[in-house]
Order: sequence, then C-alpha cells, then structure tokens
Amino acid sequence: MAGAVIGFLAYQVTLNKTRKPAVAAISKFDEVLYYLNAAYVDSVNAEKIEQAAIVSMMDELDPHSQYISLEEFNAVNDPLLGSFEGIGVQFRIVEDTVTIVNTIKGGPSEKVGIMAGDRIVYVNDSLIAGIKIQNDSVMRLLKGPKGTKVRVKNYRRGVEGLIDFTITRDVIPTYSIDIAYMLDATTGYIKLSRFSATTYQEFMAAVKKLLGQGMQKLVFDLRGNAGGFLNIAVDIADEFLPKGSMVVFTEGRMKPRAAYHARKKGLLETMPVAVLIDGESASASEIVAGALQDNDRGTIIGRRSFGKGLVQEQIMLSDGSAIRLTVARYYTPTGRCIQKPFDGNKEDYMMESFDRYENGELFSADSIHFADSLRYTTPKGKTVYGGGGIMPDVYVPLVDDSTEYYFNRIVNLGILYQYAFDYCDNHRKELARYTDVDAFDKGFKVSDAMFGELVKRAEAKGLKGTEKDKQVARREANILLKAYIARDLFEEEGFYPIYRPMDDMLQRALEVLKEENEN
Repeated sequence: MAGAVIGFLAYQVTLNKTRKPAVAAISKFDEVLYYLNAAYVDSVNAEKIEQAAIVSMMDELDPHSQYISLEEFNAVNDPLLGSFEGIGVQFRIVEDTVTIVNTIKGGPSEKVGIMAGDRIVYVNDSLIAGIKIQNDSVMRLLKGPKGTKVRVKNYRRGVEGLIDFTITRDVIPTYSIDIAYMLDATTGYIKLSRFSATTYQEFMAAVKKLLGQGMQKLVFDLRGNAGGFLNIAVDIADEFLPKGSMVVFTEGRMKPRAAYHARKKGLLETMPVAVLIDGESASASEIVAGALQDNDRGTIIGRRSFGKGLVQEQIMLSDGSAIRLTVARYYTPTGRCIQKPFDGNKEDYMMESFDRYENGELFSADSIHFADSLRYTTPKGKTVYGGGGIMPDVYVPLVDDSTEYYFNRIVNLGILYQYAFDYCDNHRKELARYTDVDAFDKGFKVSDAMFGELVKRAEAKGLKGTEKDKQVARREANILLKAYIARDLFEEEGFYPIYRPMDDMLQRALEVLKEENEN
C-alpha cells in the first residue's frame, strides 16, 4: 500500500473534489485504495482490504480461477511439486489430539524413533493437545525449511511421562501413485491420485516394475484424480499412443491454439488397457481419458467425469502470493470441449455431482442426455460427446441396494473408519506380527466381537438396524473393516488388494479385458 500512496503523491494528487489523479492509466481500484488510505475516518488495514478485493475479482470469473494467499501458497502447491520440507508424518486429530497414523519410511520422524500411535502434546514447548487445534495449524507448526529443527513431546501408550524428540526437517517426497501391483498373473493395476511434477517418473517406474512381473494388460485407475500439470498428462498419454497422435489442444482469447502430440514410441502402445474414471476425475485425468478414447485406444470404464476443460496459469505476485488464472480451454483430439456448463453460480457448479445423484444418472446411463450438437466421431466411427465430462465407453452404475442402507450409514458417518483406527491403535503389538499385506490378508479375520463393537458404536450414534441389516453389514464389514485396518498398517498397499472384491468398476474392467483377449 505504501508504494501505491507514494506513486500517487509523485503525481501531486490531492483530495480536492475538483481534481483527479493526474495519470489516466490509474484504475478506479487504485483510486479507491488511495482515498481509503488518505481520507477515511479511521485507520484501515490496506493489505486486508486489497486481498478481499482480489478475492472478489476472482469470484467474478470462472470457478477455477483463484487467488492464493502467501499463507496458503505452500499448502496449495506442495502436492503438485512432488515433495515438501517437514518432519515426515501422517497424522489425524483424534479427540482434540494430534495422533500419528504413520511415519514416512526413512524420513526424519522415523529416524528419531517417532511411532504410529504417538500423540503430539507439545511443539517447541507450546501445548497443542486439548486446544481444538486444526489441521492447517498443525501443518504450519511441523513444516519448515530443510535443516531447521522442531522439538516435540509425545505421549505413547505404556510409557510413563512424555517422550522428548528433536527432529531435523528434511525434504519429504509426496507420491502420486497410490499403488502399482499385479491383480493376477498378467494384469497390472496402477492407481494415480494426481498429476504432479514427479508423476511421469513415478508412472514409468511403476510400468517397468509391472512389466518385469509379467504384465500383459493394464487397469489404469484415475478415479478421484482431480488433475494437475497438463504437460504431465501429455507425457503419460504419449506412452499409450503411437507417435504423431493428437493428445490435446488448447486455445484462449490471448492464447493461440497449441497442439500437443505423442512424440515417441511408448511402452504401452499395444497393451490392452482399461481406464477407470468417475465424477471426481477432472482436468488432466480427462485429458488422458479423452486422448485415449478419441484415438480409439483402450476402454474407458466407470461413470461420467467431472467436466473441467479449462487451463490455468499460475502467476506470482510481488508479495509471494499468486493467482491461478484461466487462460484457455482444452479440447480432445476430435475437437470436444468437455467443460461442463457454468451459469455464474459457483456453488451450483461444484454441487453438480449431487444433481447427477438426484436425477438418476449415477444409477443408469439412460438418464444422461447429450445434445446432437455435442456429438463427435472418432477415427473408427465411435460416437463421443462434449459439453460436460468424459462419458465412459462402459458405464458402471451405482448399485441401488436398499438392503445395504444400514451398513452404508455406518460407513458414511465415519463410524467404521474411526473404529478401524481405534482398533489399530489399541492392538499395535499383536498386529505387528503381520510383516506384510499377504500375511495380514491370510491371517487376520474380523471377529464377531469386533463387529459387535461396531454395532455398539452405531447405536451410540442413534443408528439402529434389524437383524437382516446386521447380517448384510457383517458380510460387508468382513472386507471393508479389514481393508481400513490394512490401510492403517500398510497404507494404500494394504487397502486396495483387500478392498478389491467390493470394487464394482475394477471387477468390470477385468471382465472387459478378458472379453477383449478372447475376441
């Protein structure tokens, strides 16, 4: 603000009603800021007003243009950079206490002896337990430049008093591949959570690992993947497409058309592939799915994707904050823009996924209607549509099974998830005998006593079920409760293999790949 004021004074601006700032290029926004500072009855927080004005400007644009404050910058950008600097733990706030879920292997916290189940009570002599601390505050306390130190005091069950640790922060890698493993002797599975700066290298390492294990078919899971860097999406699509194939093109008012093509021979050009998408697959995920679909490559399976066809550029501001500004639209190889409609109401735009539930789309593909003007044709004659996400080649609806209502409520209310965490927390010593996922899968069973405790917790939340409800829930809990416990023990590598029998989309993908192999 001081710079703006000095600039005005340099042009001898006064508050005389008959005079205006001498430089015509000065905007109305700058004028108002000047007069607030120079004439308002009380002192003003110019920085706060300026930030609120910028946020308001962004709100007038599309839903994906945004202002990123200096305080938010690292939290917003770190997931896309492939690493951050901190102490290397995963945590949850349980009963108003920061509880360690896992330590990053080889990270600073593991090296000093911090363990899953530890409760952080103090950070640098400041009490953080029992004060209603929030996740973002914890992150600010624990993250910091590499080489700096942070002191924590932890409570650990079975140990008298608090344990004092001094941790030297380091670079902590963040991985965009949740898991890559073999579903059977010939079928690989890769689950990708984002398109970050390191995703392509991670993806290629995963592909090479699975090829070495005999992979001849691939299930590529992009469900829940909200996107990331466009160039990384292009690089990954390149591995599936012949050299010269169009991947995507972009165009904006101030951005001339830019086309992106496959540039080399990819490792997966001839491999049968099924790509899984859902309503949370967006942006870069849709670029990959659209590129394969429009090039008649592989099979897209699942439910209609989010529908984000806009390209953002991040522009740094002088104080270290930034804006992400939509500068172009992207188009699939057939020319489709898959951006869903936006009428100016951002809340309606973001809640559109609930409309899909209400109008029946999630339960039947027949509920989805595309205008003829949005119809496009692939080189082999397949009909595809623009105007609101990628419509899969094989639609997998939600199962509308009222018999599972009771169990679904237990899941949706977080009762099952919390019980899985508490069970691990209370049985860490006995669970330690399972040294890997296979041993856990073969040796661990959800007991009747465990299910009984789950029912008690549901009843404490006011959720009651019939005996038939409980029979259904017992069957489902055998898989999902076990999978959640496996996740606490082995992270995603524990969850997905055990959850697999409940995954309708994955089961359909395996059927499709088998059918293609037989034809």
